[in-house]
Amino acid sequence: MKKIILKNVSLILVLIVAAAVCAGCGSSNGNNSRNQSTGSSGLESQPSDSTDLGNGNSDDTDFITDSDLDSNIDEESETDINAAELTVSFGDSGDSFILHLYDNDTARAIARHVGTAEWRLPIYHYDDYENWEVMQYYDIPSRYEIPSAPETITEEAAGTVYYSEPNRILLFYGDAEVSGEYTPVGYFDNTDEFRSAVENNPVLEGWGNKIVRISDGN
Repeated sequence: MKKIILKNVSLILVLIVAAAVCAGCGSSNGNNSRNQSTGSSGLESQPSDSTDLGNGNSDDTDFITDSDLDSNIDEESETDINAAELTVSFGDSGDSFILHLYDNDTARAIARHVGTAEWRLPIYHYDDYENWEVMQYYDIPSRYEIPSAPETITEEAAGTVYYSEPNRILLFYGDAEVSGEYTPVGYFDNTDEFRSAVENNPVLEGWGNKIVRISDGN
């Protein structure tokens, strides 16, 4: 009888220990599951934090969008086209010649002004000054503001055009050696037709002056 009781007690103790061990395993698995769940949430929240930082940066940083780039390219292209060349006629009914402009602020300013309204500039002096055989000058109305960056020029090739302060355009239609402080503006193709047009520009009847017309070609 005692042996049976001892066996039962031993069995009960074994069952109790086994139950305790199982309970401990369940608790450990539960903790691991919670830890894994917490870790997963932390990783998922990181992109959210990163997004917030990105939004914060976007408030402090000027980003260039595709539309901004397209706009800048369009503006630069338009400027280049407008400033690339002008059309010049010597006399009201004279043939047109292309003035190829250099890429500088002076040339761009002249092109911009001419783009708003054609220039019809009088030439009052054309054969009564030094070097008139190779050069002409055209005075621009003072209301036009034109920037310049003059440099020392000692030799000029036929067809070259310069800006001289204040508000004067110089055209050398023949090779010359004239020293001065000029800003290069552009050039004409030095052809026989070009030189003939300059030299044979007619004097306006009843006025005594010549005319040069400058436009954007439109």
